[in-house]
Amino acid sequence: MATETDNLSQPLQMKFPKKERLCGKVSVEKVFSSGKKARTGLLKCHYLPSGLDYSRILVSVPKKLHKRAVVRNLLKRRIRQAWRLGKAGAPSGLDIAIVYTSAEVAPYSTIEAEIRELTGKLA
Repeated sequence: MATETDNLSQPLQMKFPKKERLCGKVSVEKVFSSGKKARTGLLKCHYLPSGLDYSRILVSVPKKLHKRAVVRNLLKRRIRQAWRLGKAGAPSGLDIAIVYTSAEVAPYSTIEAEIRELTGKLA
């Protein structure tokens, strides 16, 4: 059984702190307008060097493809979790916007493989 102290001893790289989230209208518009693009089967990625020593990400699931908020939130949680666990292999110093482009709900294992493929393309 996990205790509260177990959560405190978790390494920082396994967490997803607020500073690693891309937010702000100016930053987001800059990534989409002048950033480079990469694509996998389910995900589209816009990225731009930020000059920081860590990467910041934004996750988007379009309402046009998934009408129900429950489904959009599920997919965003899966993408964030896959990123959190796989960000050690990703390059640092990037602002990254990840957009889910499939009309079907993919299982976590598929999303995790897509994130690994995407981080390989960013490196």
